[in-house]
Amino acid sequence: MIKIKTRNEIAALREANRLVAEIFAQFETAVQPGVTLIDLDRLAAEIIKRKGAQPLYKGYRGNPPTHPPFPGVITASVNHEICHGPPNRPIRLTQGDIVKIDIGLRYKGWCGDACYTYPVGGMEAIRPEVKQLLQVTQECLAQGIAAAKPGRTVGDVGAVIQFVAESQGFSVVKEWGGHGIGQDLHEEPSVPHVGPAGAGPKIRPGMVFTVEPMVNIGKAGCKMLKDGWTVVTKDGSWSAQYEHTIAITPTGPEILSVL
Repeated sequence: MIKIKTRNEIAALREANRLVAEIFAQFETAVQPGVTLIDLDRLAAEIIKRKGAQPLYKGYRGNPPTHPPFPGVITASVNHEICHGPPNRPIRLTQGDIVKIDIGLRYKGWCGDACYTYPVGGMEAIRPEVKQLLQVTQECLAQGIAAAKPGRTVGDVGAVIQFVAESQGFSVVKEWGGHGIGQDLHEEPSVPHVGPAGAGPKIRPGMVFTVEPMVNIGKAGCKMLKDGWTVVTKDGSWSAQYEHTIAITPTGPEILSVL
């Protein structure tokens, strides 16, 4: 069942997601060549604790229940890793890498969730095709959010994301998508990042969900590594992801995970 949030509930979700955005703002200077994933996880943990919030990913078991518990506060996925990379791995970032940082937390009972892809060493340090990947993925996110209007469907969101990516020669990961969010990290509806348009639940005011396209330079295929968490591209091509939590108002989407 899709939970329709009240104005006060959306205000609480806005507060939680603003805290996520504050952490990402600090990561702008923290993500540098030589930094380890463990360093970044420790920084996020310190900020979350200082703000009086609780991490959502630490100990998360996923589905099925036998899934190994997640070992970190953030997910950190490097280069060809698509998503869910554990941050406790001894990986040191180098100039020209890209790292996808996903942060989830609970603040005053409500959840915040977003993801950002950082070019290590700045945009000038990454290869031209990787720079284009980041720009196209950001455009997929922007156009997907813009499509999330009352009366449309979640399939419309996915269809526009797929069109933007594929029109530029990239591919969209189909196995993972956005989700409703509230007092729980994962609620209905599931939000695909591919079409068809018109499919899925109708978008209504009061819905709150994430839009989080994962876009690959190569083919869309993915696989999970033996750690039970890290998802990588099958062909070894690099992948980018950006994510926002949005609330649907009578006039359209509001991005909650911003300062």
